[in-house]
Amino acid sequence: MSRKKVVVSLGHDALGYTTTQQQDAVKVTARALADLVEEDYQLTITHSNGPQVSMIHKAMSELKRVYPDYTPVPMCVCSAMSQGYVGFDIQNSLRAELLGRGISKPVSTILTQVTVDPYDVAFYEPTKVIGRYMSRDDAEVEVKKGNYVKEYPDHQYRRIIAAPKPIDIVEIEAIRALVAADQVVIACGGGGIPVIEQHRALKGASAVIEKDAIAGKLAEELQTEELIILTGVDCVYLHFGKEGQEEIPAMNVTQAEEYILQGQFEPGSMLPKIEAAISYLKKVPTGKVLITSMKSVKDAIRGKAGTVITA
Repeated sequence: MSRKKVVVSLGHDALGYTTTQQQDAVKVTARALADLVEEDYQLTITHSNGPQVSMIHKAMSELKRVYPDYTPVPMCVCSAMSQGYVGFDIQNSLRAELLGRGISKPVSTILTQVTVDPYDVAFYEPTKVIGRYMSRDDAEVEVKKGNYVKEYPDHQYRRIIAAPKPIDIVEIEAIRALVAADQVVIACGGGGIPVIEQHRALKGASAVIEKDAIAGKLAEELQTEELIILTGVDCVYLHFGKEGQEEIPAMNVTQAEEYILQGQFEPGSMLPKIEAAISYLKKVPTGKVLITSMKSVKDAIRGKAGTVITA
């Protein structure tokens, strides 16, 4: 079997929601990823970080509240922290799982920055909730800083930030070099650290990038034969969660775009995965996208589960 180059995108289920959950979850995740390695897939892995970066943001905000002399930690630094510790857990668990199967293969994590457009409309219409619940007074302080907040019942508030589209993966050449050396690479974690180019410097942006969007971008840049998106359901459905729910075993880009127009895919859930698939396949029309769950991925790569999307 010839080695197949693939980007694997891991969702929240692959990591859990706390540090202890994550340590347990990545052991299960490592087994699924090792199965793919044994099937002769060459893996580049990216992952979500929603609960992780939110936890870090809450902790650093609380530190500043209790100790006013501490410098506030910007969102880009929280993203970098989450990339580091999530990558640490994945690479160590996967390395141990591979060695347990007699496979000696380096696993590396690349701290990855991704450029965004400072004029992206997302900066004017932020949607991503982050951090702790706040009082009205705390929310007014955030607004005075130029941040956006969202009001919840009982007069509680949370900060919301932008989710701009990714432009370029800054460390892509380093990722390509490791892939060429037949290493397993973990990159663009949590969508990547969003940065804005200012002359020769890169300045961190107060934003997050959709991990599905960066998975499609990464697969495009690496010209992989396949993009595997692992999520909480075994396949994509029509009329999901409603009467007449129906599995979609396969579709092409034209069909996927029609389903989007019909409102079949939920924003913030399945929709960004389908959009990432379309974006990748338009740039790599010979590629294939597989959407399935962690527990079904072994069957899905054999055509027995999941949804396959092609150009």
